[in-house]
Amino acid sequence: MPESARIVIVGAGIIGASIAYHLASRGCTDIVILEKEPVEISGSTARSAAGVRHQFSSRTNILLSQYSIERFKRFTEEVGGYAELHQDGYLFLFNDAAQWASYQDVIAQQRELNVPVQVLTPPEAARFVPEMNISDLVGATYCAEDGFVDPHGVAMGYLNRARELGVQLLREAPATGFVIADGQVRAVETPQGTIACEIAVNAAGPYAGDVGNLAGLEVPIKPYRRNIYVTEPFPTIPRSIPLTVDVGTGAYMRKEHESLLIGLSRPDEPSSHSIVVDWDWLDTVLEAVLNRFPILERAGLSERQSWAGSYEITPDHLPILGRMPGLTNWVNAAGFSGHGVMHAPATGLLIAEEILDGRAQTINIDELRIERFTTGALHGERNVI
Repeated sequence: MPESARIVIVGAGIIGASIAYHLASRGCTDIVILEKEPVEISGSTARSAAGVRHQFSSRTNILLSQYSIERFKRFTEEVGGYAELHQDGYLFLFNDAAQWASYQDVIAQQRELNVPVQVLTPPEAARFVPEMNISDLVGATYCAEDGFVDPHGVAMGYLNRARELGVQLLREAPATGFVIADGQVRAVETPQGTIACEIAVNAAGPYAGDVGNLAGLEVPIKPYRRNIYVTEPFPTIPRSIPLTVDVGTGAYMRKEHESLLIGLSRPDEPSSHSIVVDWDWLDTVLEAVLNRFPILERAGLSERQSWAGSYEITPDHLPILGRMPGLTNWVNAAGFSGHGVMHAPATGLLIAEEILDGRAQTINIDELRIERFTTGALHGERNVI
């Protein structure tokens, strides 16, 4: 247990690992990462559905995706490890005429930012998934640059390289408190001892709100369970289908080797840290999925492979990035609302700039700063799955 470090990062998930790497790659290596679990990369990162996409409604989210996906393409040569980027695309299916009409503005913004999004008719969309029900669809969008990655491979790549550069990782070392004096974080407390620091980074994912509470801060991030149900191998659907979202219900599916991952958020479920699979919700998920993809009636469910994880959700479904007003050596990097894996490369870069240069520069993160919740300058993200 070191007595001090320039920077203490709370959380060794994909965000904390990316921040550590980006700081260390710029020569800032006096860093300690605190991980509360016995094994790193075992929380929400490891339980992600791992999608990466450009098709957002928020301009800032699009920019974060563009930067991050380019890094995933070159991950092994730039960082080491493996990203396993599969660009099989995302397909969004719309069955509400009014929603489809209003979504044209989102498509226009995506194209303005050079996202290669395609607008499809229902018959054109049907070619991606065998036997798809298109009877009520009014339109669809597809982007071939979207897809999915290996979250564990990315996170371990960042973490291993950061440690090679001198960053220290402490396992089974949760932050239990903070020493604050004269408007500054002076130290982080753990069960093994107290670490003096110049900067504390809250990258605790679904626990980021709890970590903020330890310092007497209100960080509006809450954890919500998300279930992913997995089929038995089902080669009837080809491996290269896009991650397909039925916008009307919110149900989605994608291939994982020969199996299918399917999911649907439960809107009435209260916040919790539970990661036990909700089998009571399965009937609702199946109803939505089978209505759109009746071919899945022939697929078997693998209870053994299904799992649950956490989304770290903010009121506007956008992350909280940057320094904390009134406690300027506290930096938040959490609340991605399901988009943490896909935006980890950009976040690491921007938080490193925020710390070392005084302000994030590559992408303007002002609309993502925590002050928006007191000023009312909320933008929100419409494309949340």
